[in-house]
This record gives sequence, C-alpha cells and structure tokens, in this order.
Amino acid sequence: MIKWIAAFLGYFLFRFPGAILGFIVGTLLDNLGGSGSKSRSVFKDLNKQTVSPADFELNLLSLCSIIIKADGKVNQRELNYVQQYFLSTYGKEKANAIFRTFNEVIKKRELSTQRICNFMVQRTRYEVRLQMLHFLFGIAQSDGQVSGAEIQKLREIAGYLQIGQHDFESIMAMFIKSADNAYKILEIEKSATDDQVKKAYRTMAKKYHPDRVVTENEAIRNGAEEKFKEVQKAYETIQKERGIS
Repeated sequence: MIKWIAAFLGYFLFRFPGAILGFIVGTLLDNLGGSGSKSRSVFKDLNKQTVSPADFELNLLSLCSIIIKADGKVNQRELNYVQQYFLSTYGKEKANAIFRTFNEVIKKRELSTQRICNFMVQRTRYEVRLQMLHFLFGIAQSDGQVSGAEIQKLREIAGYLQIGQHDFESIMAMFIKSADNAYKILEIEKSATDDQVKKAYRTMAKKYHPDRVVTENEAIRNGAEEKFKEVQKAYETIQKERGIS
C-alpha cells in the first residue's frame, strides 16, 4: 500500500519521474515493514529559522537527496547506492525509520543546503566532513560519471562544510580520473621533488588516517579507510613512475 501512495505523491509533485521514485521508495518501506506512526519527521520545518535538524543520519540523507537531484533527474543507480548504504550500515530496523522520511526529503522543492551543512560543521570534526564529501562524490559517480551540475553542487556543499579547496580537489581526483590524478590526490604539483612527494604523502596519510575520524557512523569510518587506501595508491603510483625507494 505504501508504494502506491508514495507513487501517487511523487507523480503529483514531479510527474512521471516522481512517480517512479515514489514507487521505489514505497516498495522499500513495504518490504522493511514497521509502523509509520513511530517515525520522526524532523525535516517538516527544516527551512524555518526556528527549527534545527536533530539527527546526523537524517541530515546526511538530506545531503544525499540534494546530490541525487543535482542534475535535474533521479538516477536509479544513485538511488540504489544510497539505499544500500543505509541498509548495510544501519540494518533494516533503523534504516526503516530513516527511510520513512526519505520520500518527504525528496519531495521538498527547497532544502537549505547551507543550514544542513552548518549543522554538520557545528557537530562534526573536519576529518568526518571530508568523509561525508567522499561519500557524496560516491553517489554522484555511482551512475558511471560525475556531471558538471553535480560537481557544482558538491563544490557548494564543500564550501558550506568549510572544506578547503585543496582537499576538495584531492577528493574529486579520486573519482574523476586524469593524467596527474596521483599528484592531485597528494595535493602537490607534478613538478614536486621526490622529497616533496614523500613529505606530501606523510601529511596526507596522517590527515586521512581512519583513526582521526571520530564518529559512530560505520560507513563514514569505512569511507576513511577507502580514502586512506587511495592516498597510498597515489603514492605507490608516483613511486613506480619515478623509481622512488
């Protein structure tokens, strides 16, 4: 029953694409089961000055929805990426409670990206916000490419999260390949000396070490490990290219 209601609401707001999205989300909720009356709707007045979001996962989910809609369409692979993330991270019971707000988040025509990011800045360490940006890039790339509109939105989010330009470029290089990706990941120029390469690697390995990501969110911690591996891979690539021992 939920899937048909969600499909109807999605069609009413966004026509055919909205109906598809509503049906998918409603089907997930039907499969997970549980009582809808127990779920919270913390986004009800998200754009009002007097109301503050009160849950990390729901704010993260809201940022997910912003990226999913960044290029003007809802891609099934991006939606699946988010669904699998929440199911594998939180399990069915908690994911059920979180996803009961998902359709509401998606339906909103306006979400205050700045206010959501301000909430995260006030309550999370810089290293955690780096992992959040890494995860959002993963969503954008899950359909095979990161569009220009998605990059623009990711830049905006990074700015609100107070993430530095060099860190943004480093993370983006992990998803958008180019000839000098390894150098971008280490935040150095290709003309850097071998000693500068080694120093950059030590700096980046320290910055992205999973132990610095203090959070109870398992997937964010896993993201830190993935990024740490990307830093190691970038250094190994340059080592091989230059013959650095």
